[in-house]
Amino acid sequence: MIGASLSRWTMSYFAAALLALVAAEIMMIAGYGFPGAPVAAPETLILVHVVVIGWLSMLMCGALLQFVPVLVATPLYSNTLSLPALVSLVAGLGALILGFLQLDGRVASPLPFLPIAAVLLIAGFALILWNLGRTLAAASAVALPARFVVVGLASIACTVALGAIFAFVLGGAIGAGPLVALTAAGLPIHVVAGLGGWLTFTAMGVSYRLLAMFMLAPELEGASTRIALYLGAAALAVAIAGGTAMVLTGHGPAPALLAALALALPALALYGKDALHLYRARRRPVIELNSRMAAVALLGFAASAVLVVVLLALGQLGERIGAVIFLTVFGWLSGLGLAQLYKIVAFLTWLECYGPVLGKAPTPRVQDLVVERHARPWFTLYFVAVGGGTVALLADVPIGFRLAAVVLLAATAGIVGQLIRTRRLVEVDAAGRFPQGARRPRLLLSCEG
Repeated sequence: MIGASLSRWTMSYFAAALLALVAAEIMMIAGYGFPGAPVAAPETLILVHVVVIGWLSMLMCGALLQFVPVLVATPLYSNTLSLPALVSLVAGLGALILGFLQLDGRVASPLPFLPIAAVLLIAGFALILWNLGRTLAAASAVALPARFVVVGLASIACTVALGAIFAFVLGGAIGAGPLVALTAAGLPIHVVAGLGGWLTFTAMGVSYRLLAMFMLAPELEGASTRIALYLGAAALAVAIAGGTAMVLTGHGPAPALLAALALALPALALYGKDALHLYRARRRPVIELNSRMAAVALLGFAASAVLVVVLLALGQLGERIGAVIFLTVFGWLSGLGLAQLYKIVAFLTWLECYGPVLGKAPTPRVQDLVVERHARPWFTLYFVAVGGGTVALLADVPIGFRLAAVVLLAATAGIVGQLIRTRRLVEVDAAGRFPQGARRPRLLLSCEG
């Protein structure tokens, strides 16, 4: 990536994402949403969407704006579109929250907030899809990791389409029978498309590239990776298209979702095998903190899959689905996101600051921008809190979950503090911090080029 263009607004996406994560953790501490309220309650819907749109989707969008060009060796189609997309997504999330509060009777306003939210979120994600889609289309070849991202982008289109239908129906803007039926029974499909397709499948593709890059491991283009791609894509197609078709024909989506699970489990097993191979084949002898913590997140991913199978066998998946979602969202997706963010922020800051003077003056290494012994306790505390929260949800102990959320917030704050120190170059020796010609990085913006 030496000399690669920097996405101007990626740091702003990361900042918005981290603020949403902190807000969600504060809500969990306060007992707002599940498990203090039913899964379908407006409070829970607010909490879920702050996490999924505000935290994970903002994080993913910011990362993709920077790394899709790396995956396909093609410049980003437009840096200009990133800011209106960010504004639309933030405004859409705000309108969505107001819409859920309106459903709960806590906001009295004639404005149709849910339909407004749908329009804004469609606009925001459409700009992201157009920008990334044009970047991918301009590539001479699309490697396997990028193909995972393509499936993930198709999944977010489906997720947004379903969410928009729900918003228009619940907001009273449309009342067509099939769409009302889809709103009543389509929530599991919406969840699978979002968590399974957009977030998990995209994270798989990006992690293939980042793990290989950061550990100096060979790129994977073999049969197991291809089969994981095909099986995973087939599972998503069965769940989303098949589940939707079943709902629209008067049936429940459960058979399609079970068939999708049967396809997804071997895909996830193959991904786990590939990830293990990357760790074993690495040329970097000492694994850095971000890669070690990514391994813990991968264990959380495996634990989520095992938990689904066990609860399904016990007939308790419906009762304990909150624990599964929490472990998937915070143990796998958020754990991986925070681990890679720790390295990405350092790497992009190093490129921005010292890229212009490479070969012209002595510069620090990427590793010199961080002090791993300072960050390690916060990551350890984070994953301990995730484990404690999962156990509390499985044991149906709400106060235990809230206590785990307190620890989770403290750990997140510690990690965010480390990211700010990295961006401010606090850990770099003052004498060599700014050689002549180096750029001074700004906290929320990157210099293009």
